[in-house]
Amino acid sequence: MDILVLNGSPRPNGNTAALVCAFAGGAREAGHAVEVIDVAALDIAGCKGCEFCHTRGDGACVQRDDMEQVYARWNEADMLVLASPVYYGSFSGQLHCAIHRTYALGVPERARKMALILSSGAADVYAASERIYHGFIQGYFGAEDCGVFTAAGAENRSSAKLEELRAFDRSL
Repeated sequence: MDILVLNGSPRPNGNTAALVCAFAGGAREAGHAVEVIDVAALDIAGCKGCEFCHTRGDGACVQRDDMEQVYARWNEADMLVLASPVYYGSFSGQLHCAIHRTYALGVPERARKMALILSSGAADVYAASERIYHGFIQGYFGAEDCGVFTAAGAENRSSAKLEELRAFDRSL
């Protein structure tokens, strides 16, 4: 299976990165191809809502920035994984920008599976992110929900949490 992970954490060595690394490692061990795109490290502007992509652009965004790296993989992945720290009850702003910009391409052509990885400093802050994921993204895409994985506080880098993600990948 070809898996695309959009990591929305601006911290390259942070908790979300550790969770993504465990996920990707387990998936690769199981024989899956995994590409992680650190969208927070890219120069991705927000959607302008100009509708160029759906009128004269024929699915291409009028903006030319690093979102091209996501666009290049969007329709190739069999599974899409969103990963983010939870800031003010939701995904990072960088991940929101990337998600909004996929409006140009619409529903991924091949991604029939999805998962969500969330990291936070405190428990019970995931409701809004899960509503966005289940209520719009995963549901709208018609993709199978393969799970929501959360880690709070010290749980983020715990061997149990990292093994949970590795084990999940082996079950795909």
